[in-house]
Amino acid sequence: MVEKAAGLVTASPRFLAAGADPAPARVVLLGAPLDVTVSYRPGTRRGPAAIRQASWDLEEFSLYQERDLSTVPFADLGDLALPAGGVGRALERIGAALSELVRQEKIPFVLGGEHLLTLPAVRALAARYPDLTVLQFDAHADLRPEYEGEELSHATVMRQIAAFLPPERLYQFGIRSATREELKYARTHTHFFPGDLADPLHRVRAELNGRPLYLTIDLDVFDPAFAPGVGTPEPGGIGVREALAALSLLKGLHLVGVDIVEACPPFDPSERTAALAALLVRELLLFWAA
Repeated sequence: MVEKAAGLVTASPRFLAAGADPAPARVVLLGAPLDVTVSYRPGTRRGPAAIRQASWDLEEFSLYQERDLSTVPFADLGDLALPAGGVGRALERIGAALSELVRQEKIPFVLGGEHLLTLPAVRALAARYPDLTVLQFDAHADLRPEYEGEELSHATVMRQIAAFLPPERLYQFGIRSATREELKYARTHTHFFPGDLADPLHRVRAELNGRPLYLTIDLDVFDPAFAPGVGTPEPGGIGVREALAALSLLKGLHLVGVDIVEACPPFDPSERTAALAALLVRELLLFWAA
């Protein structure tokens, strides 16, 4: 079982309306408080707990979808116990936990944590779905081959993924920060949509139909006015209504895994970043409503 293998720390409280038993669950929430390679503002290890806490200010019922979380078979296993300072061992533990969830035919929904956690998550899903496609909502391209001499970094995570998945299976939305080299790579190899989210997603939705999809949402895709509590805030981002419109376009697609990353609570005393993340979690969970 994933609980024993991963050294889980029980979340208190769990996410709104979540069960504790993964056996009947279709979707499983799992915290990965990774906070090792953050290059500007540390504190992402506190993200999963803040998102769970903020969820209790929401209604279980979504007025956007007119559905209730009580109709979703999902569980919250808590947080992975990750070794302090050991990025390699931490990634191995995340990968092992997600591989076990996939083996149990669960849909993993990871709460982060810095963006590097997406690397072992995608590896685990790609082993089950060889034709996996990755959707990235982000302010940053994350396509550097290395950052400050390190290949494993939140700034290199998408380039690392493109090393084992064909890069044309990477769709990047909302990007507004990249080096010249990243821009050249993206325009040549990935599906690259700078700045916007909903409109380009609408244009490519038909070609995504039927594919197994992994969705990664870096909260810095939002303008800092909506999400100031992130590791690397970037002005000029999207708003909440555009994000909800984009998420609505994902209904009916084959989502096999999701993560929401880079919540950094120490830099948001208002807690609105965590509240926004919790809203996104609720709306995505409702995609699997009975």
